Amino acid sequence: MSKLRVLSGMQPSGQLTLGNYIGALKNYVKLQHTHDCYFMVVDLHAITVPQDPAALREQSESVAAVYLAAGIDPNAATVFLQSSVKAHAELGWLLTTLTYMGELERMTQFKDKSEGKESVGAGLFTYPSLMAGDILLYNADLVPVGEDQRQHLELTRDLAHRFNTRFGETFKIPQGYIPEVGARIMSLDDASKKMSKSSPNAGSYIALLDAPDVIRKKISRAVTDSGREVKYDPQNKPEVSNLISIYTQCTDLSIAEVEAKYEGQGYGPFKKDLAEAVVGLLEPIQQRYREIRESGELHDILRSGRDRAEAAAEATIREVKQKMGFVQL
Repeated sequence: MSKLRVLSGMQPSGQLTLGNYIGALKNYVKLQHTHDCYFMVVDLHAITVPQDPAALREQSESVAAVYLAAGIDPNAATVFLQSSVKAHAELGWLLTTLTYMGELERMTQFKDKSEGKESVGAGLFTYPSLMAGDILLYNADLVPVGEDQRQHLELTRDLAHRFNTRFGETFKIPQGYIPEVGARIMSLDDASKKMSKSSPNAGSYIALLDAPDVIRKKISRAVTDSGREVKYDPQNKPEVSNLISIYTQCTDLSIAEVEAKYEGQGYGPFKKDLAEAVVGLLEPIQQRYREIRESGELHDILRSGRDRAEAAAEATIREVKQKMGFVQL
């Protein structure tokens, strides 16, 4: 019985955070052993907003290296740059022609990102069609999605069904994948918002490559609720509950064990130990990251991943173009 195929990717715009690791990367590492996994650096999506070319190049390599440093094995999973497989742009365009304006106008992420701006690039408007192309190109069975991408996955499913109805059975209808383990990690300065690498306040997130002293400082300054009780209560104590979630994800302790450990001690000792737990988790990843970047092996790994991805993508794009009526030479 063949393995179910998983496809996911992260944008190289800003540094990956502890939230990205806990919410996604940890699960990528587990999934690679049980599923047929394709993990991309989605650099074509990054350019829906202006990017400095040198920064885009560096961040694309950095995200790929973080994938590997976090434990993704390029022999077990396919790791590649989205832009290195030309079929992504091609299928993205073909699906754009099947997408209705009204569907794109309903996307809440477009509304959020364009709010208050005098002019907005067309790429930001149409990028859900490109995302649909990413997924359908590999006939993925499962797509790990957060709440902010759920609408885009629904559009992908609609487009797959629309294409199949119009041109004949071609695409699998992908399912969203919600990992069993993991947590939604919130901002250190506002627990009502998700920890985000695009936040203008660097103190609101822990970057995976932050130095140990930077991590300690950020956690010491993390907002806490009034009072001093280390208790998990997301409704009434969202800030400290977020820090407890981070603690449990960086150690083997349960929520109840964290609460018991710091009963009567207040936030000071709790934050100090939390910082050391985060540093202890990230230091081996950072060391492996440096080794990968210094070894020069990254481009070879990405070329190998591109070749594997291209083989799967080419079969799909040829079938799609044939069914749509393009002359195949």
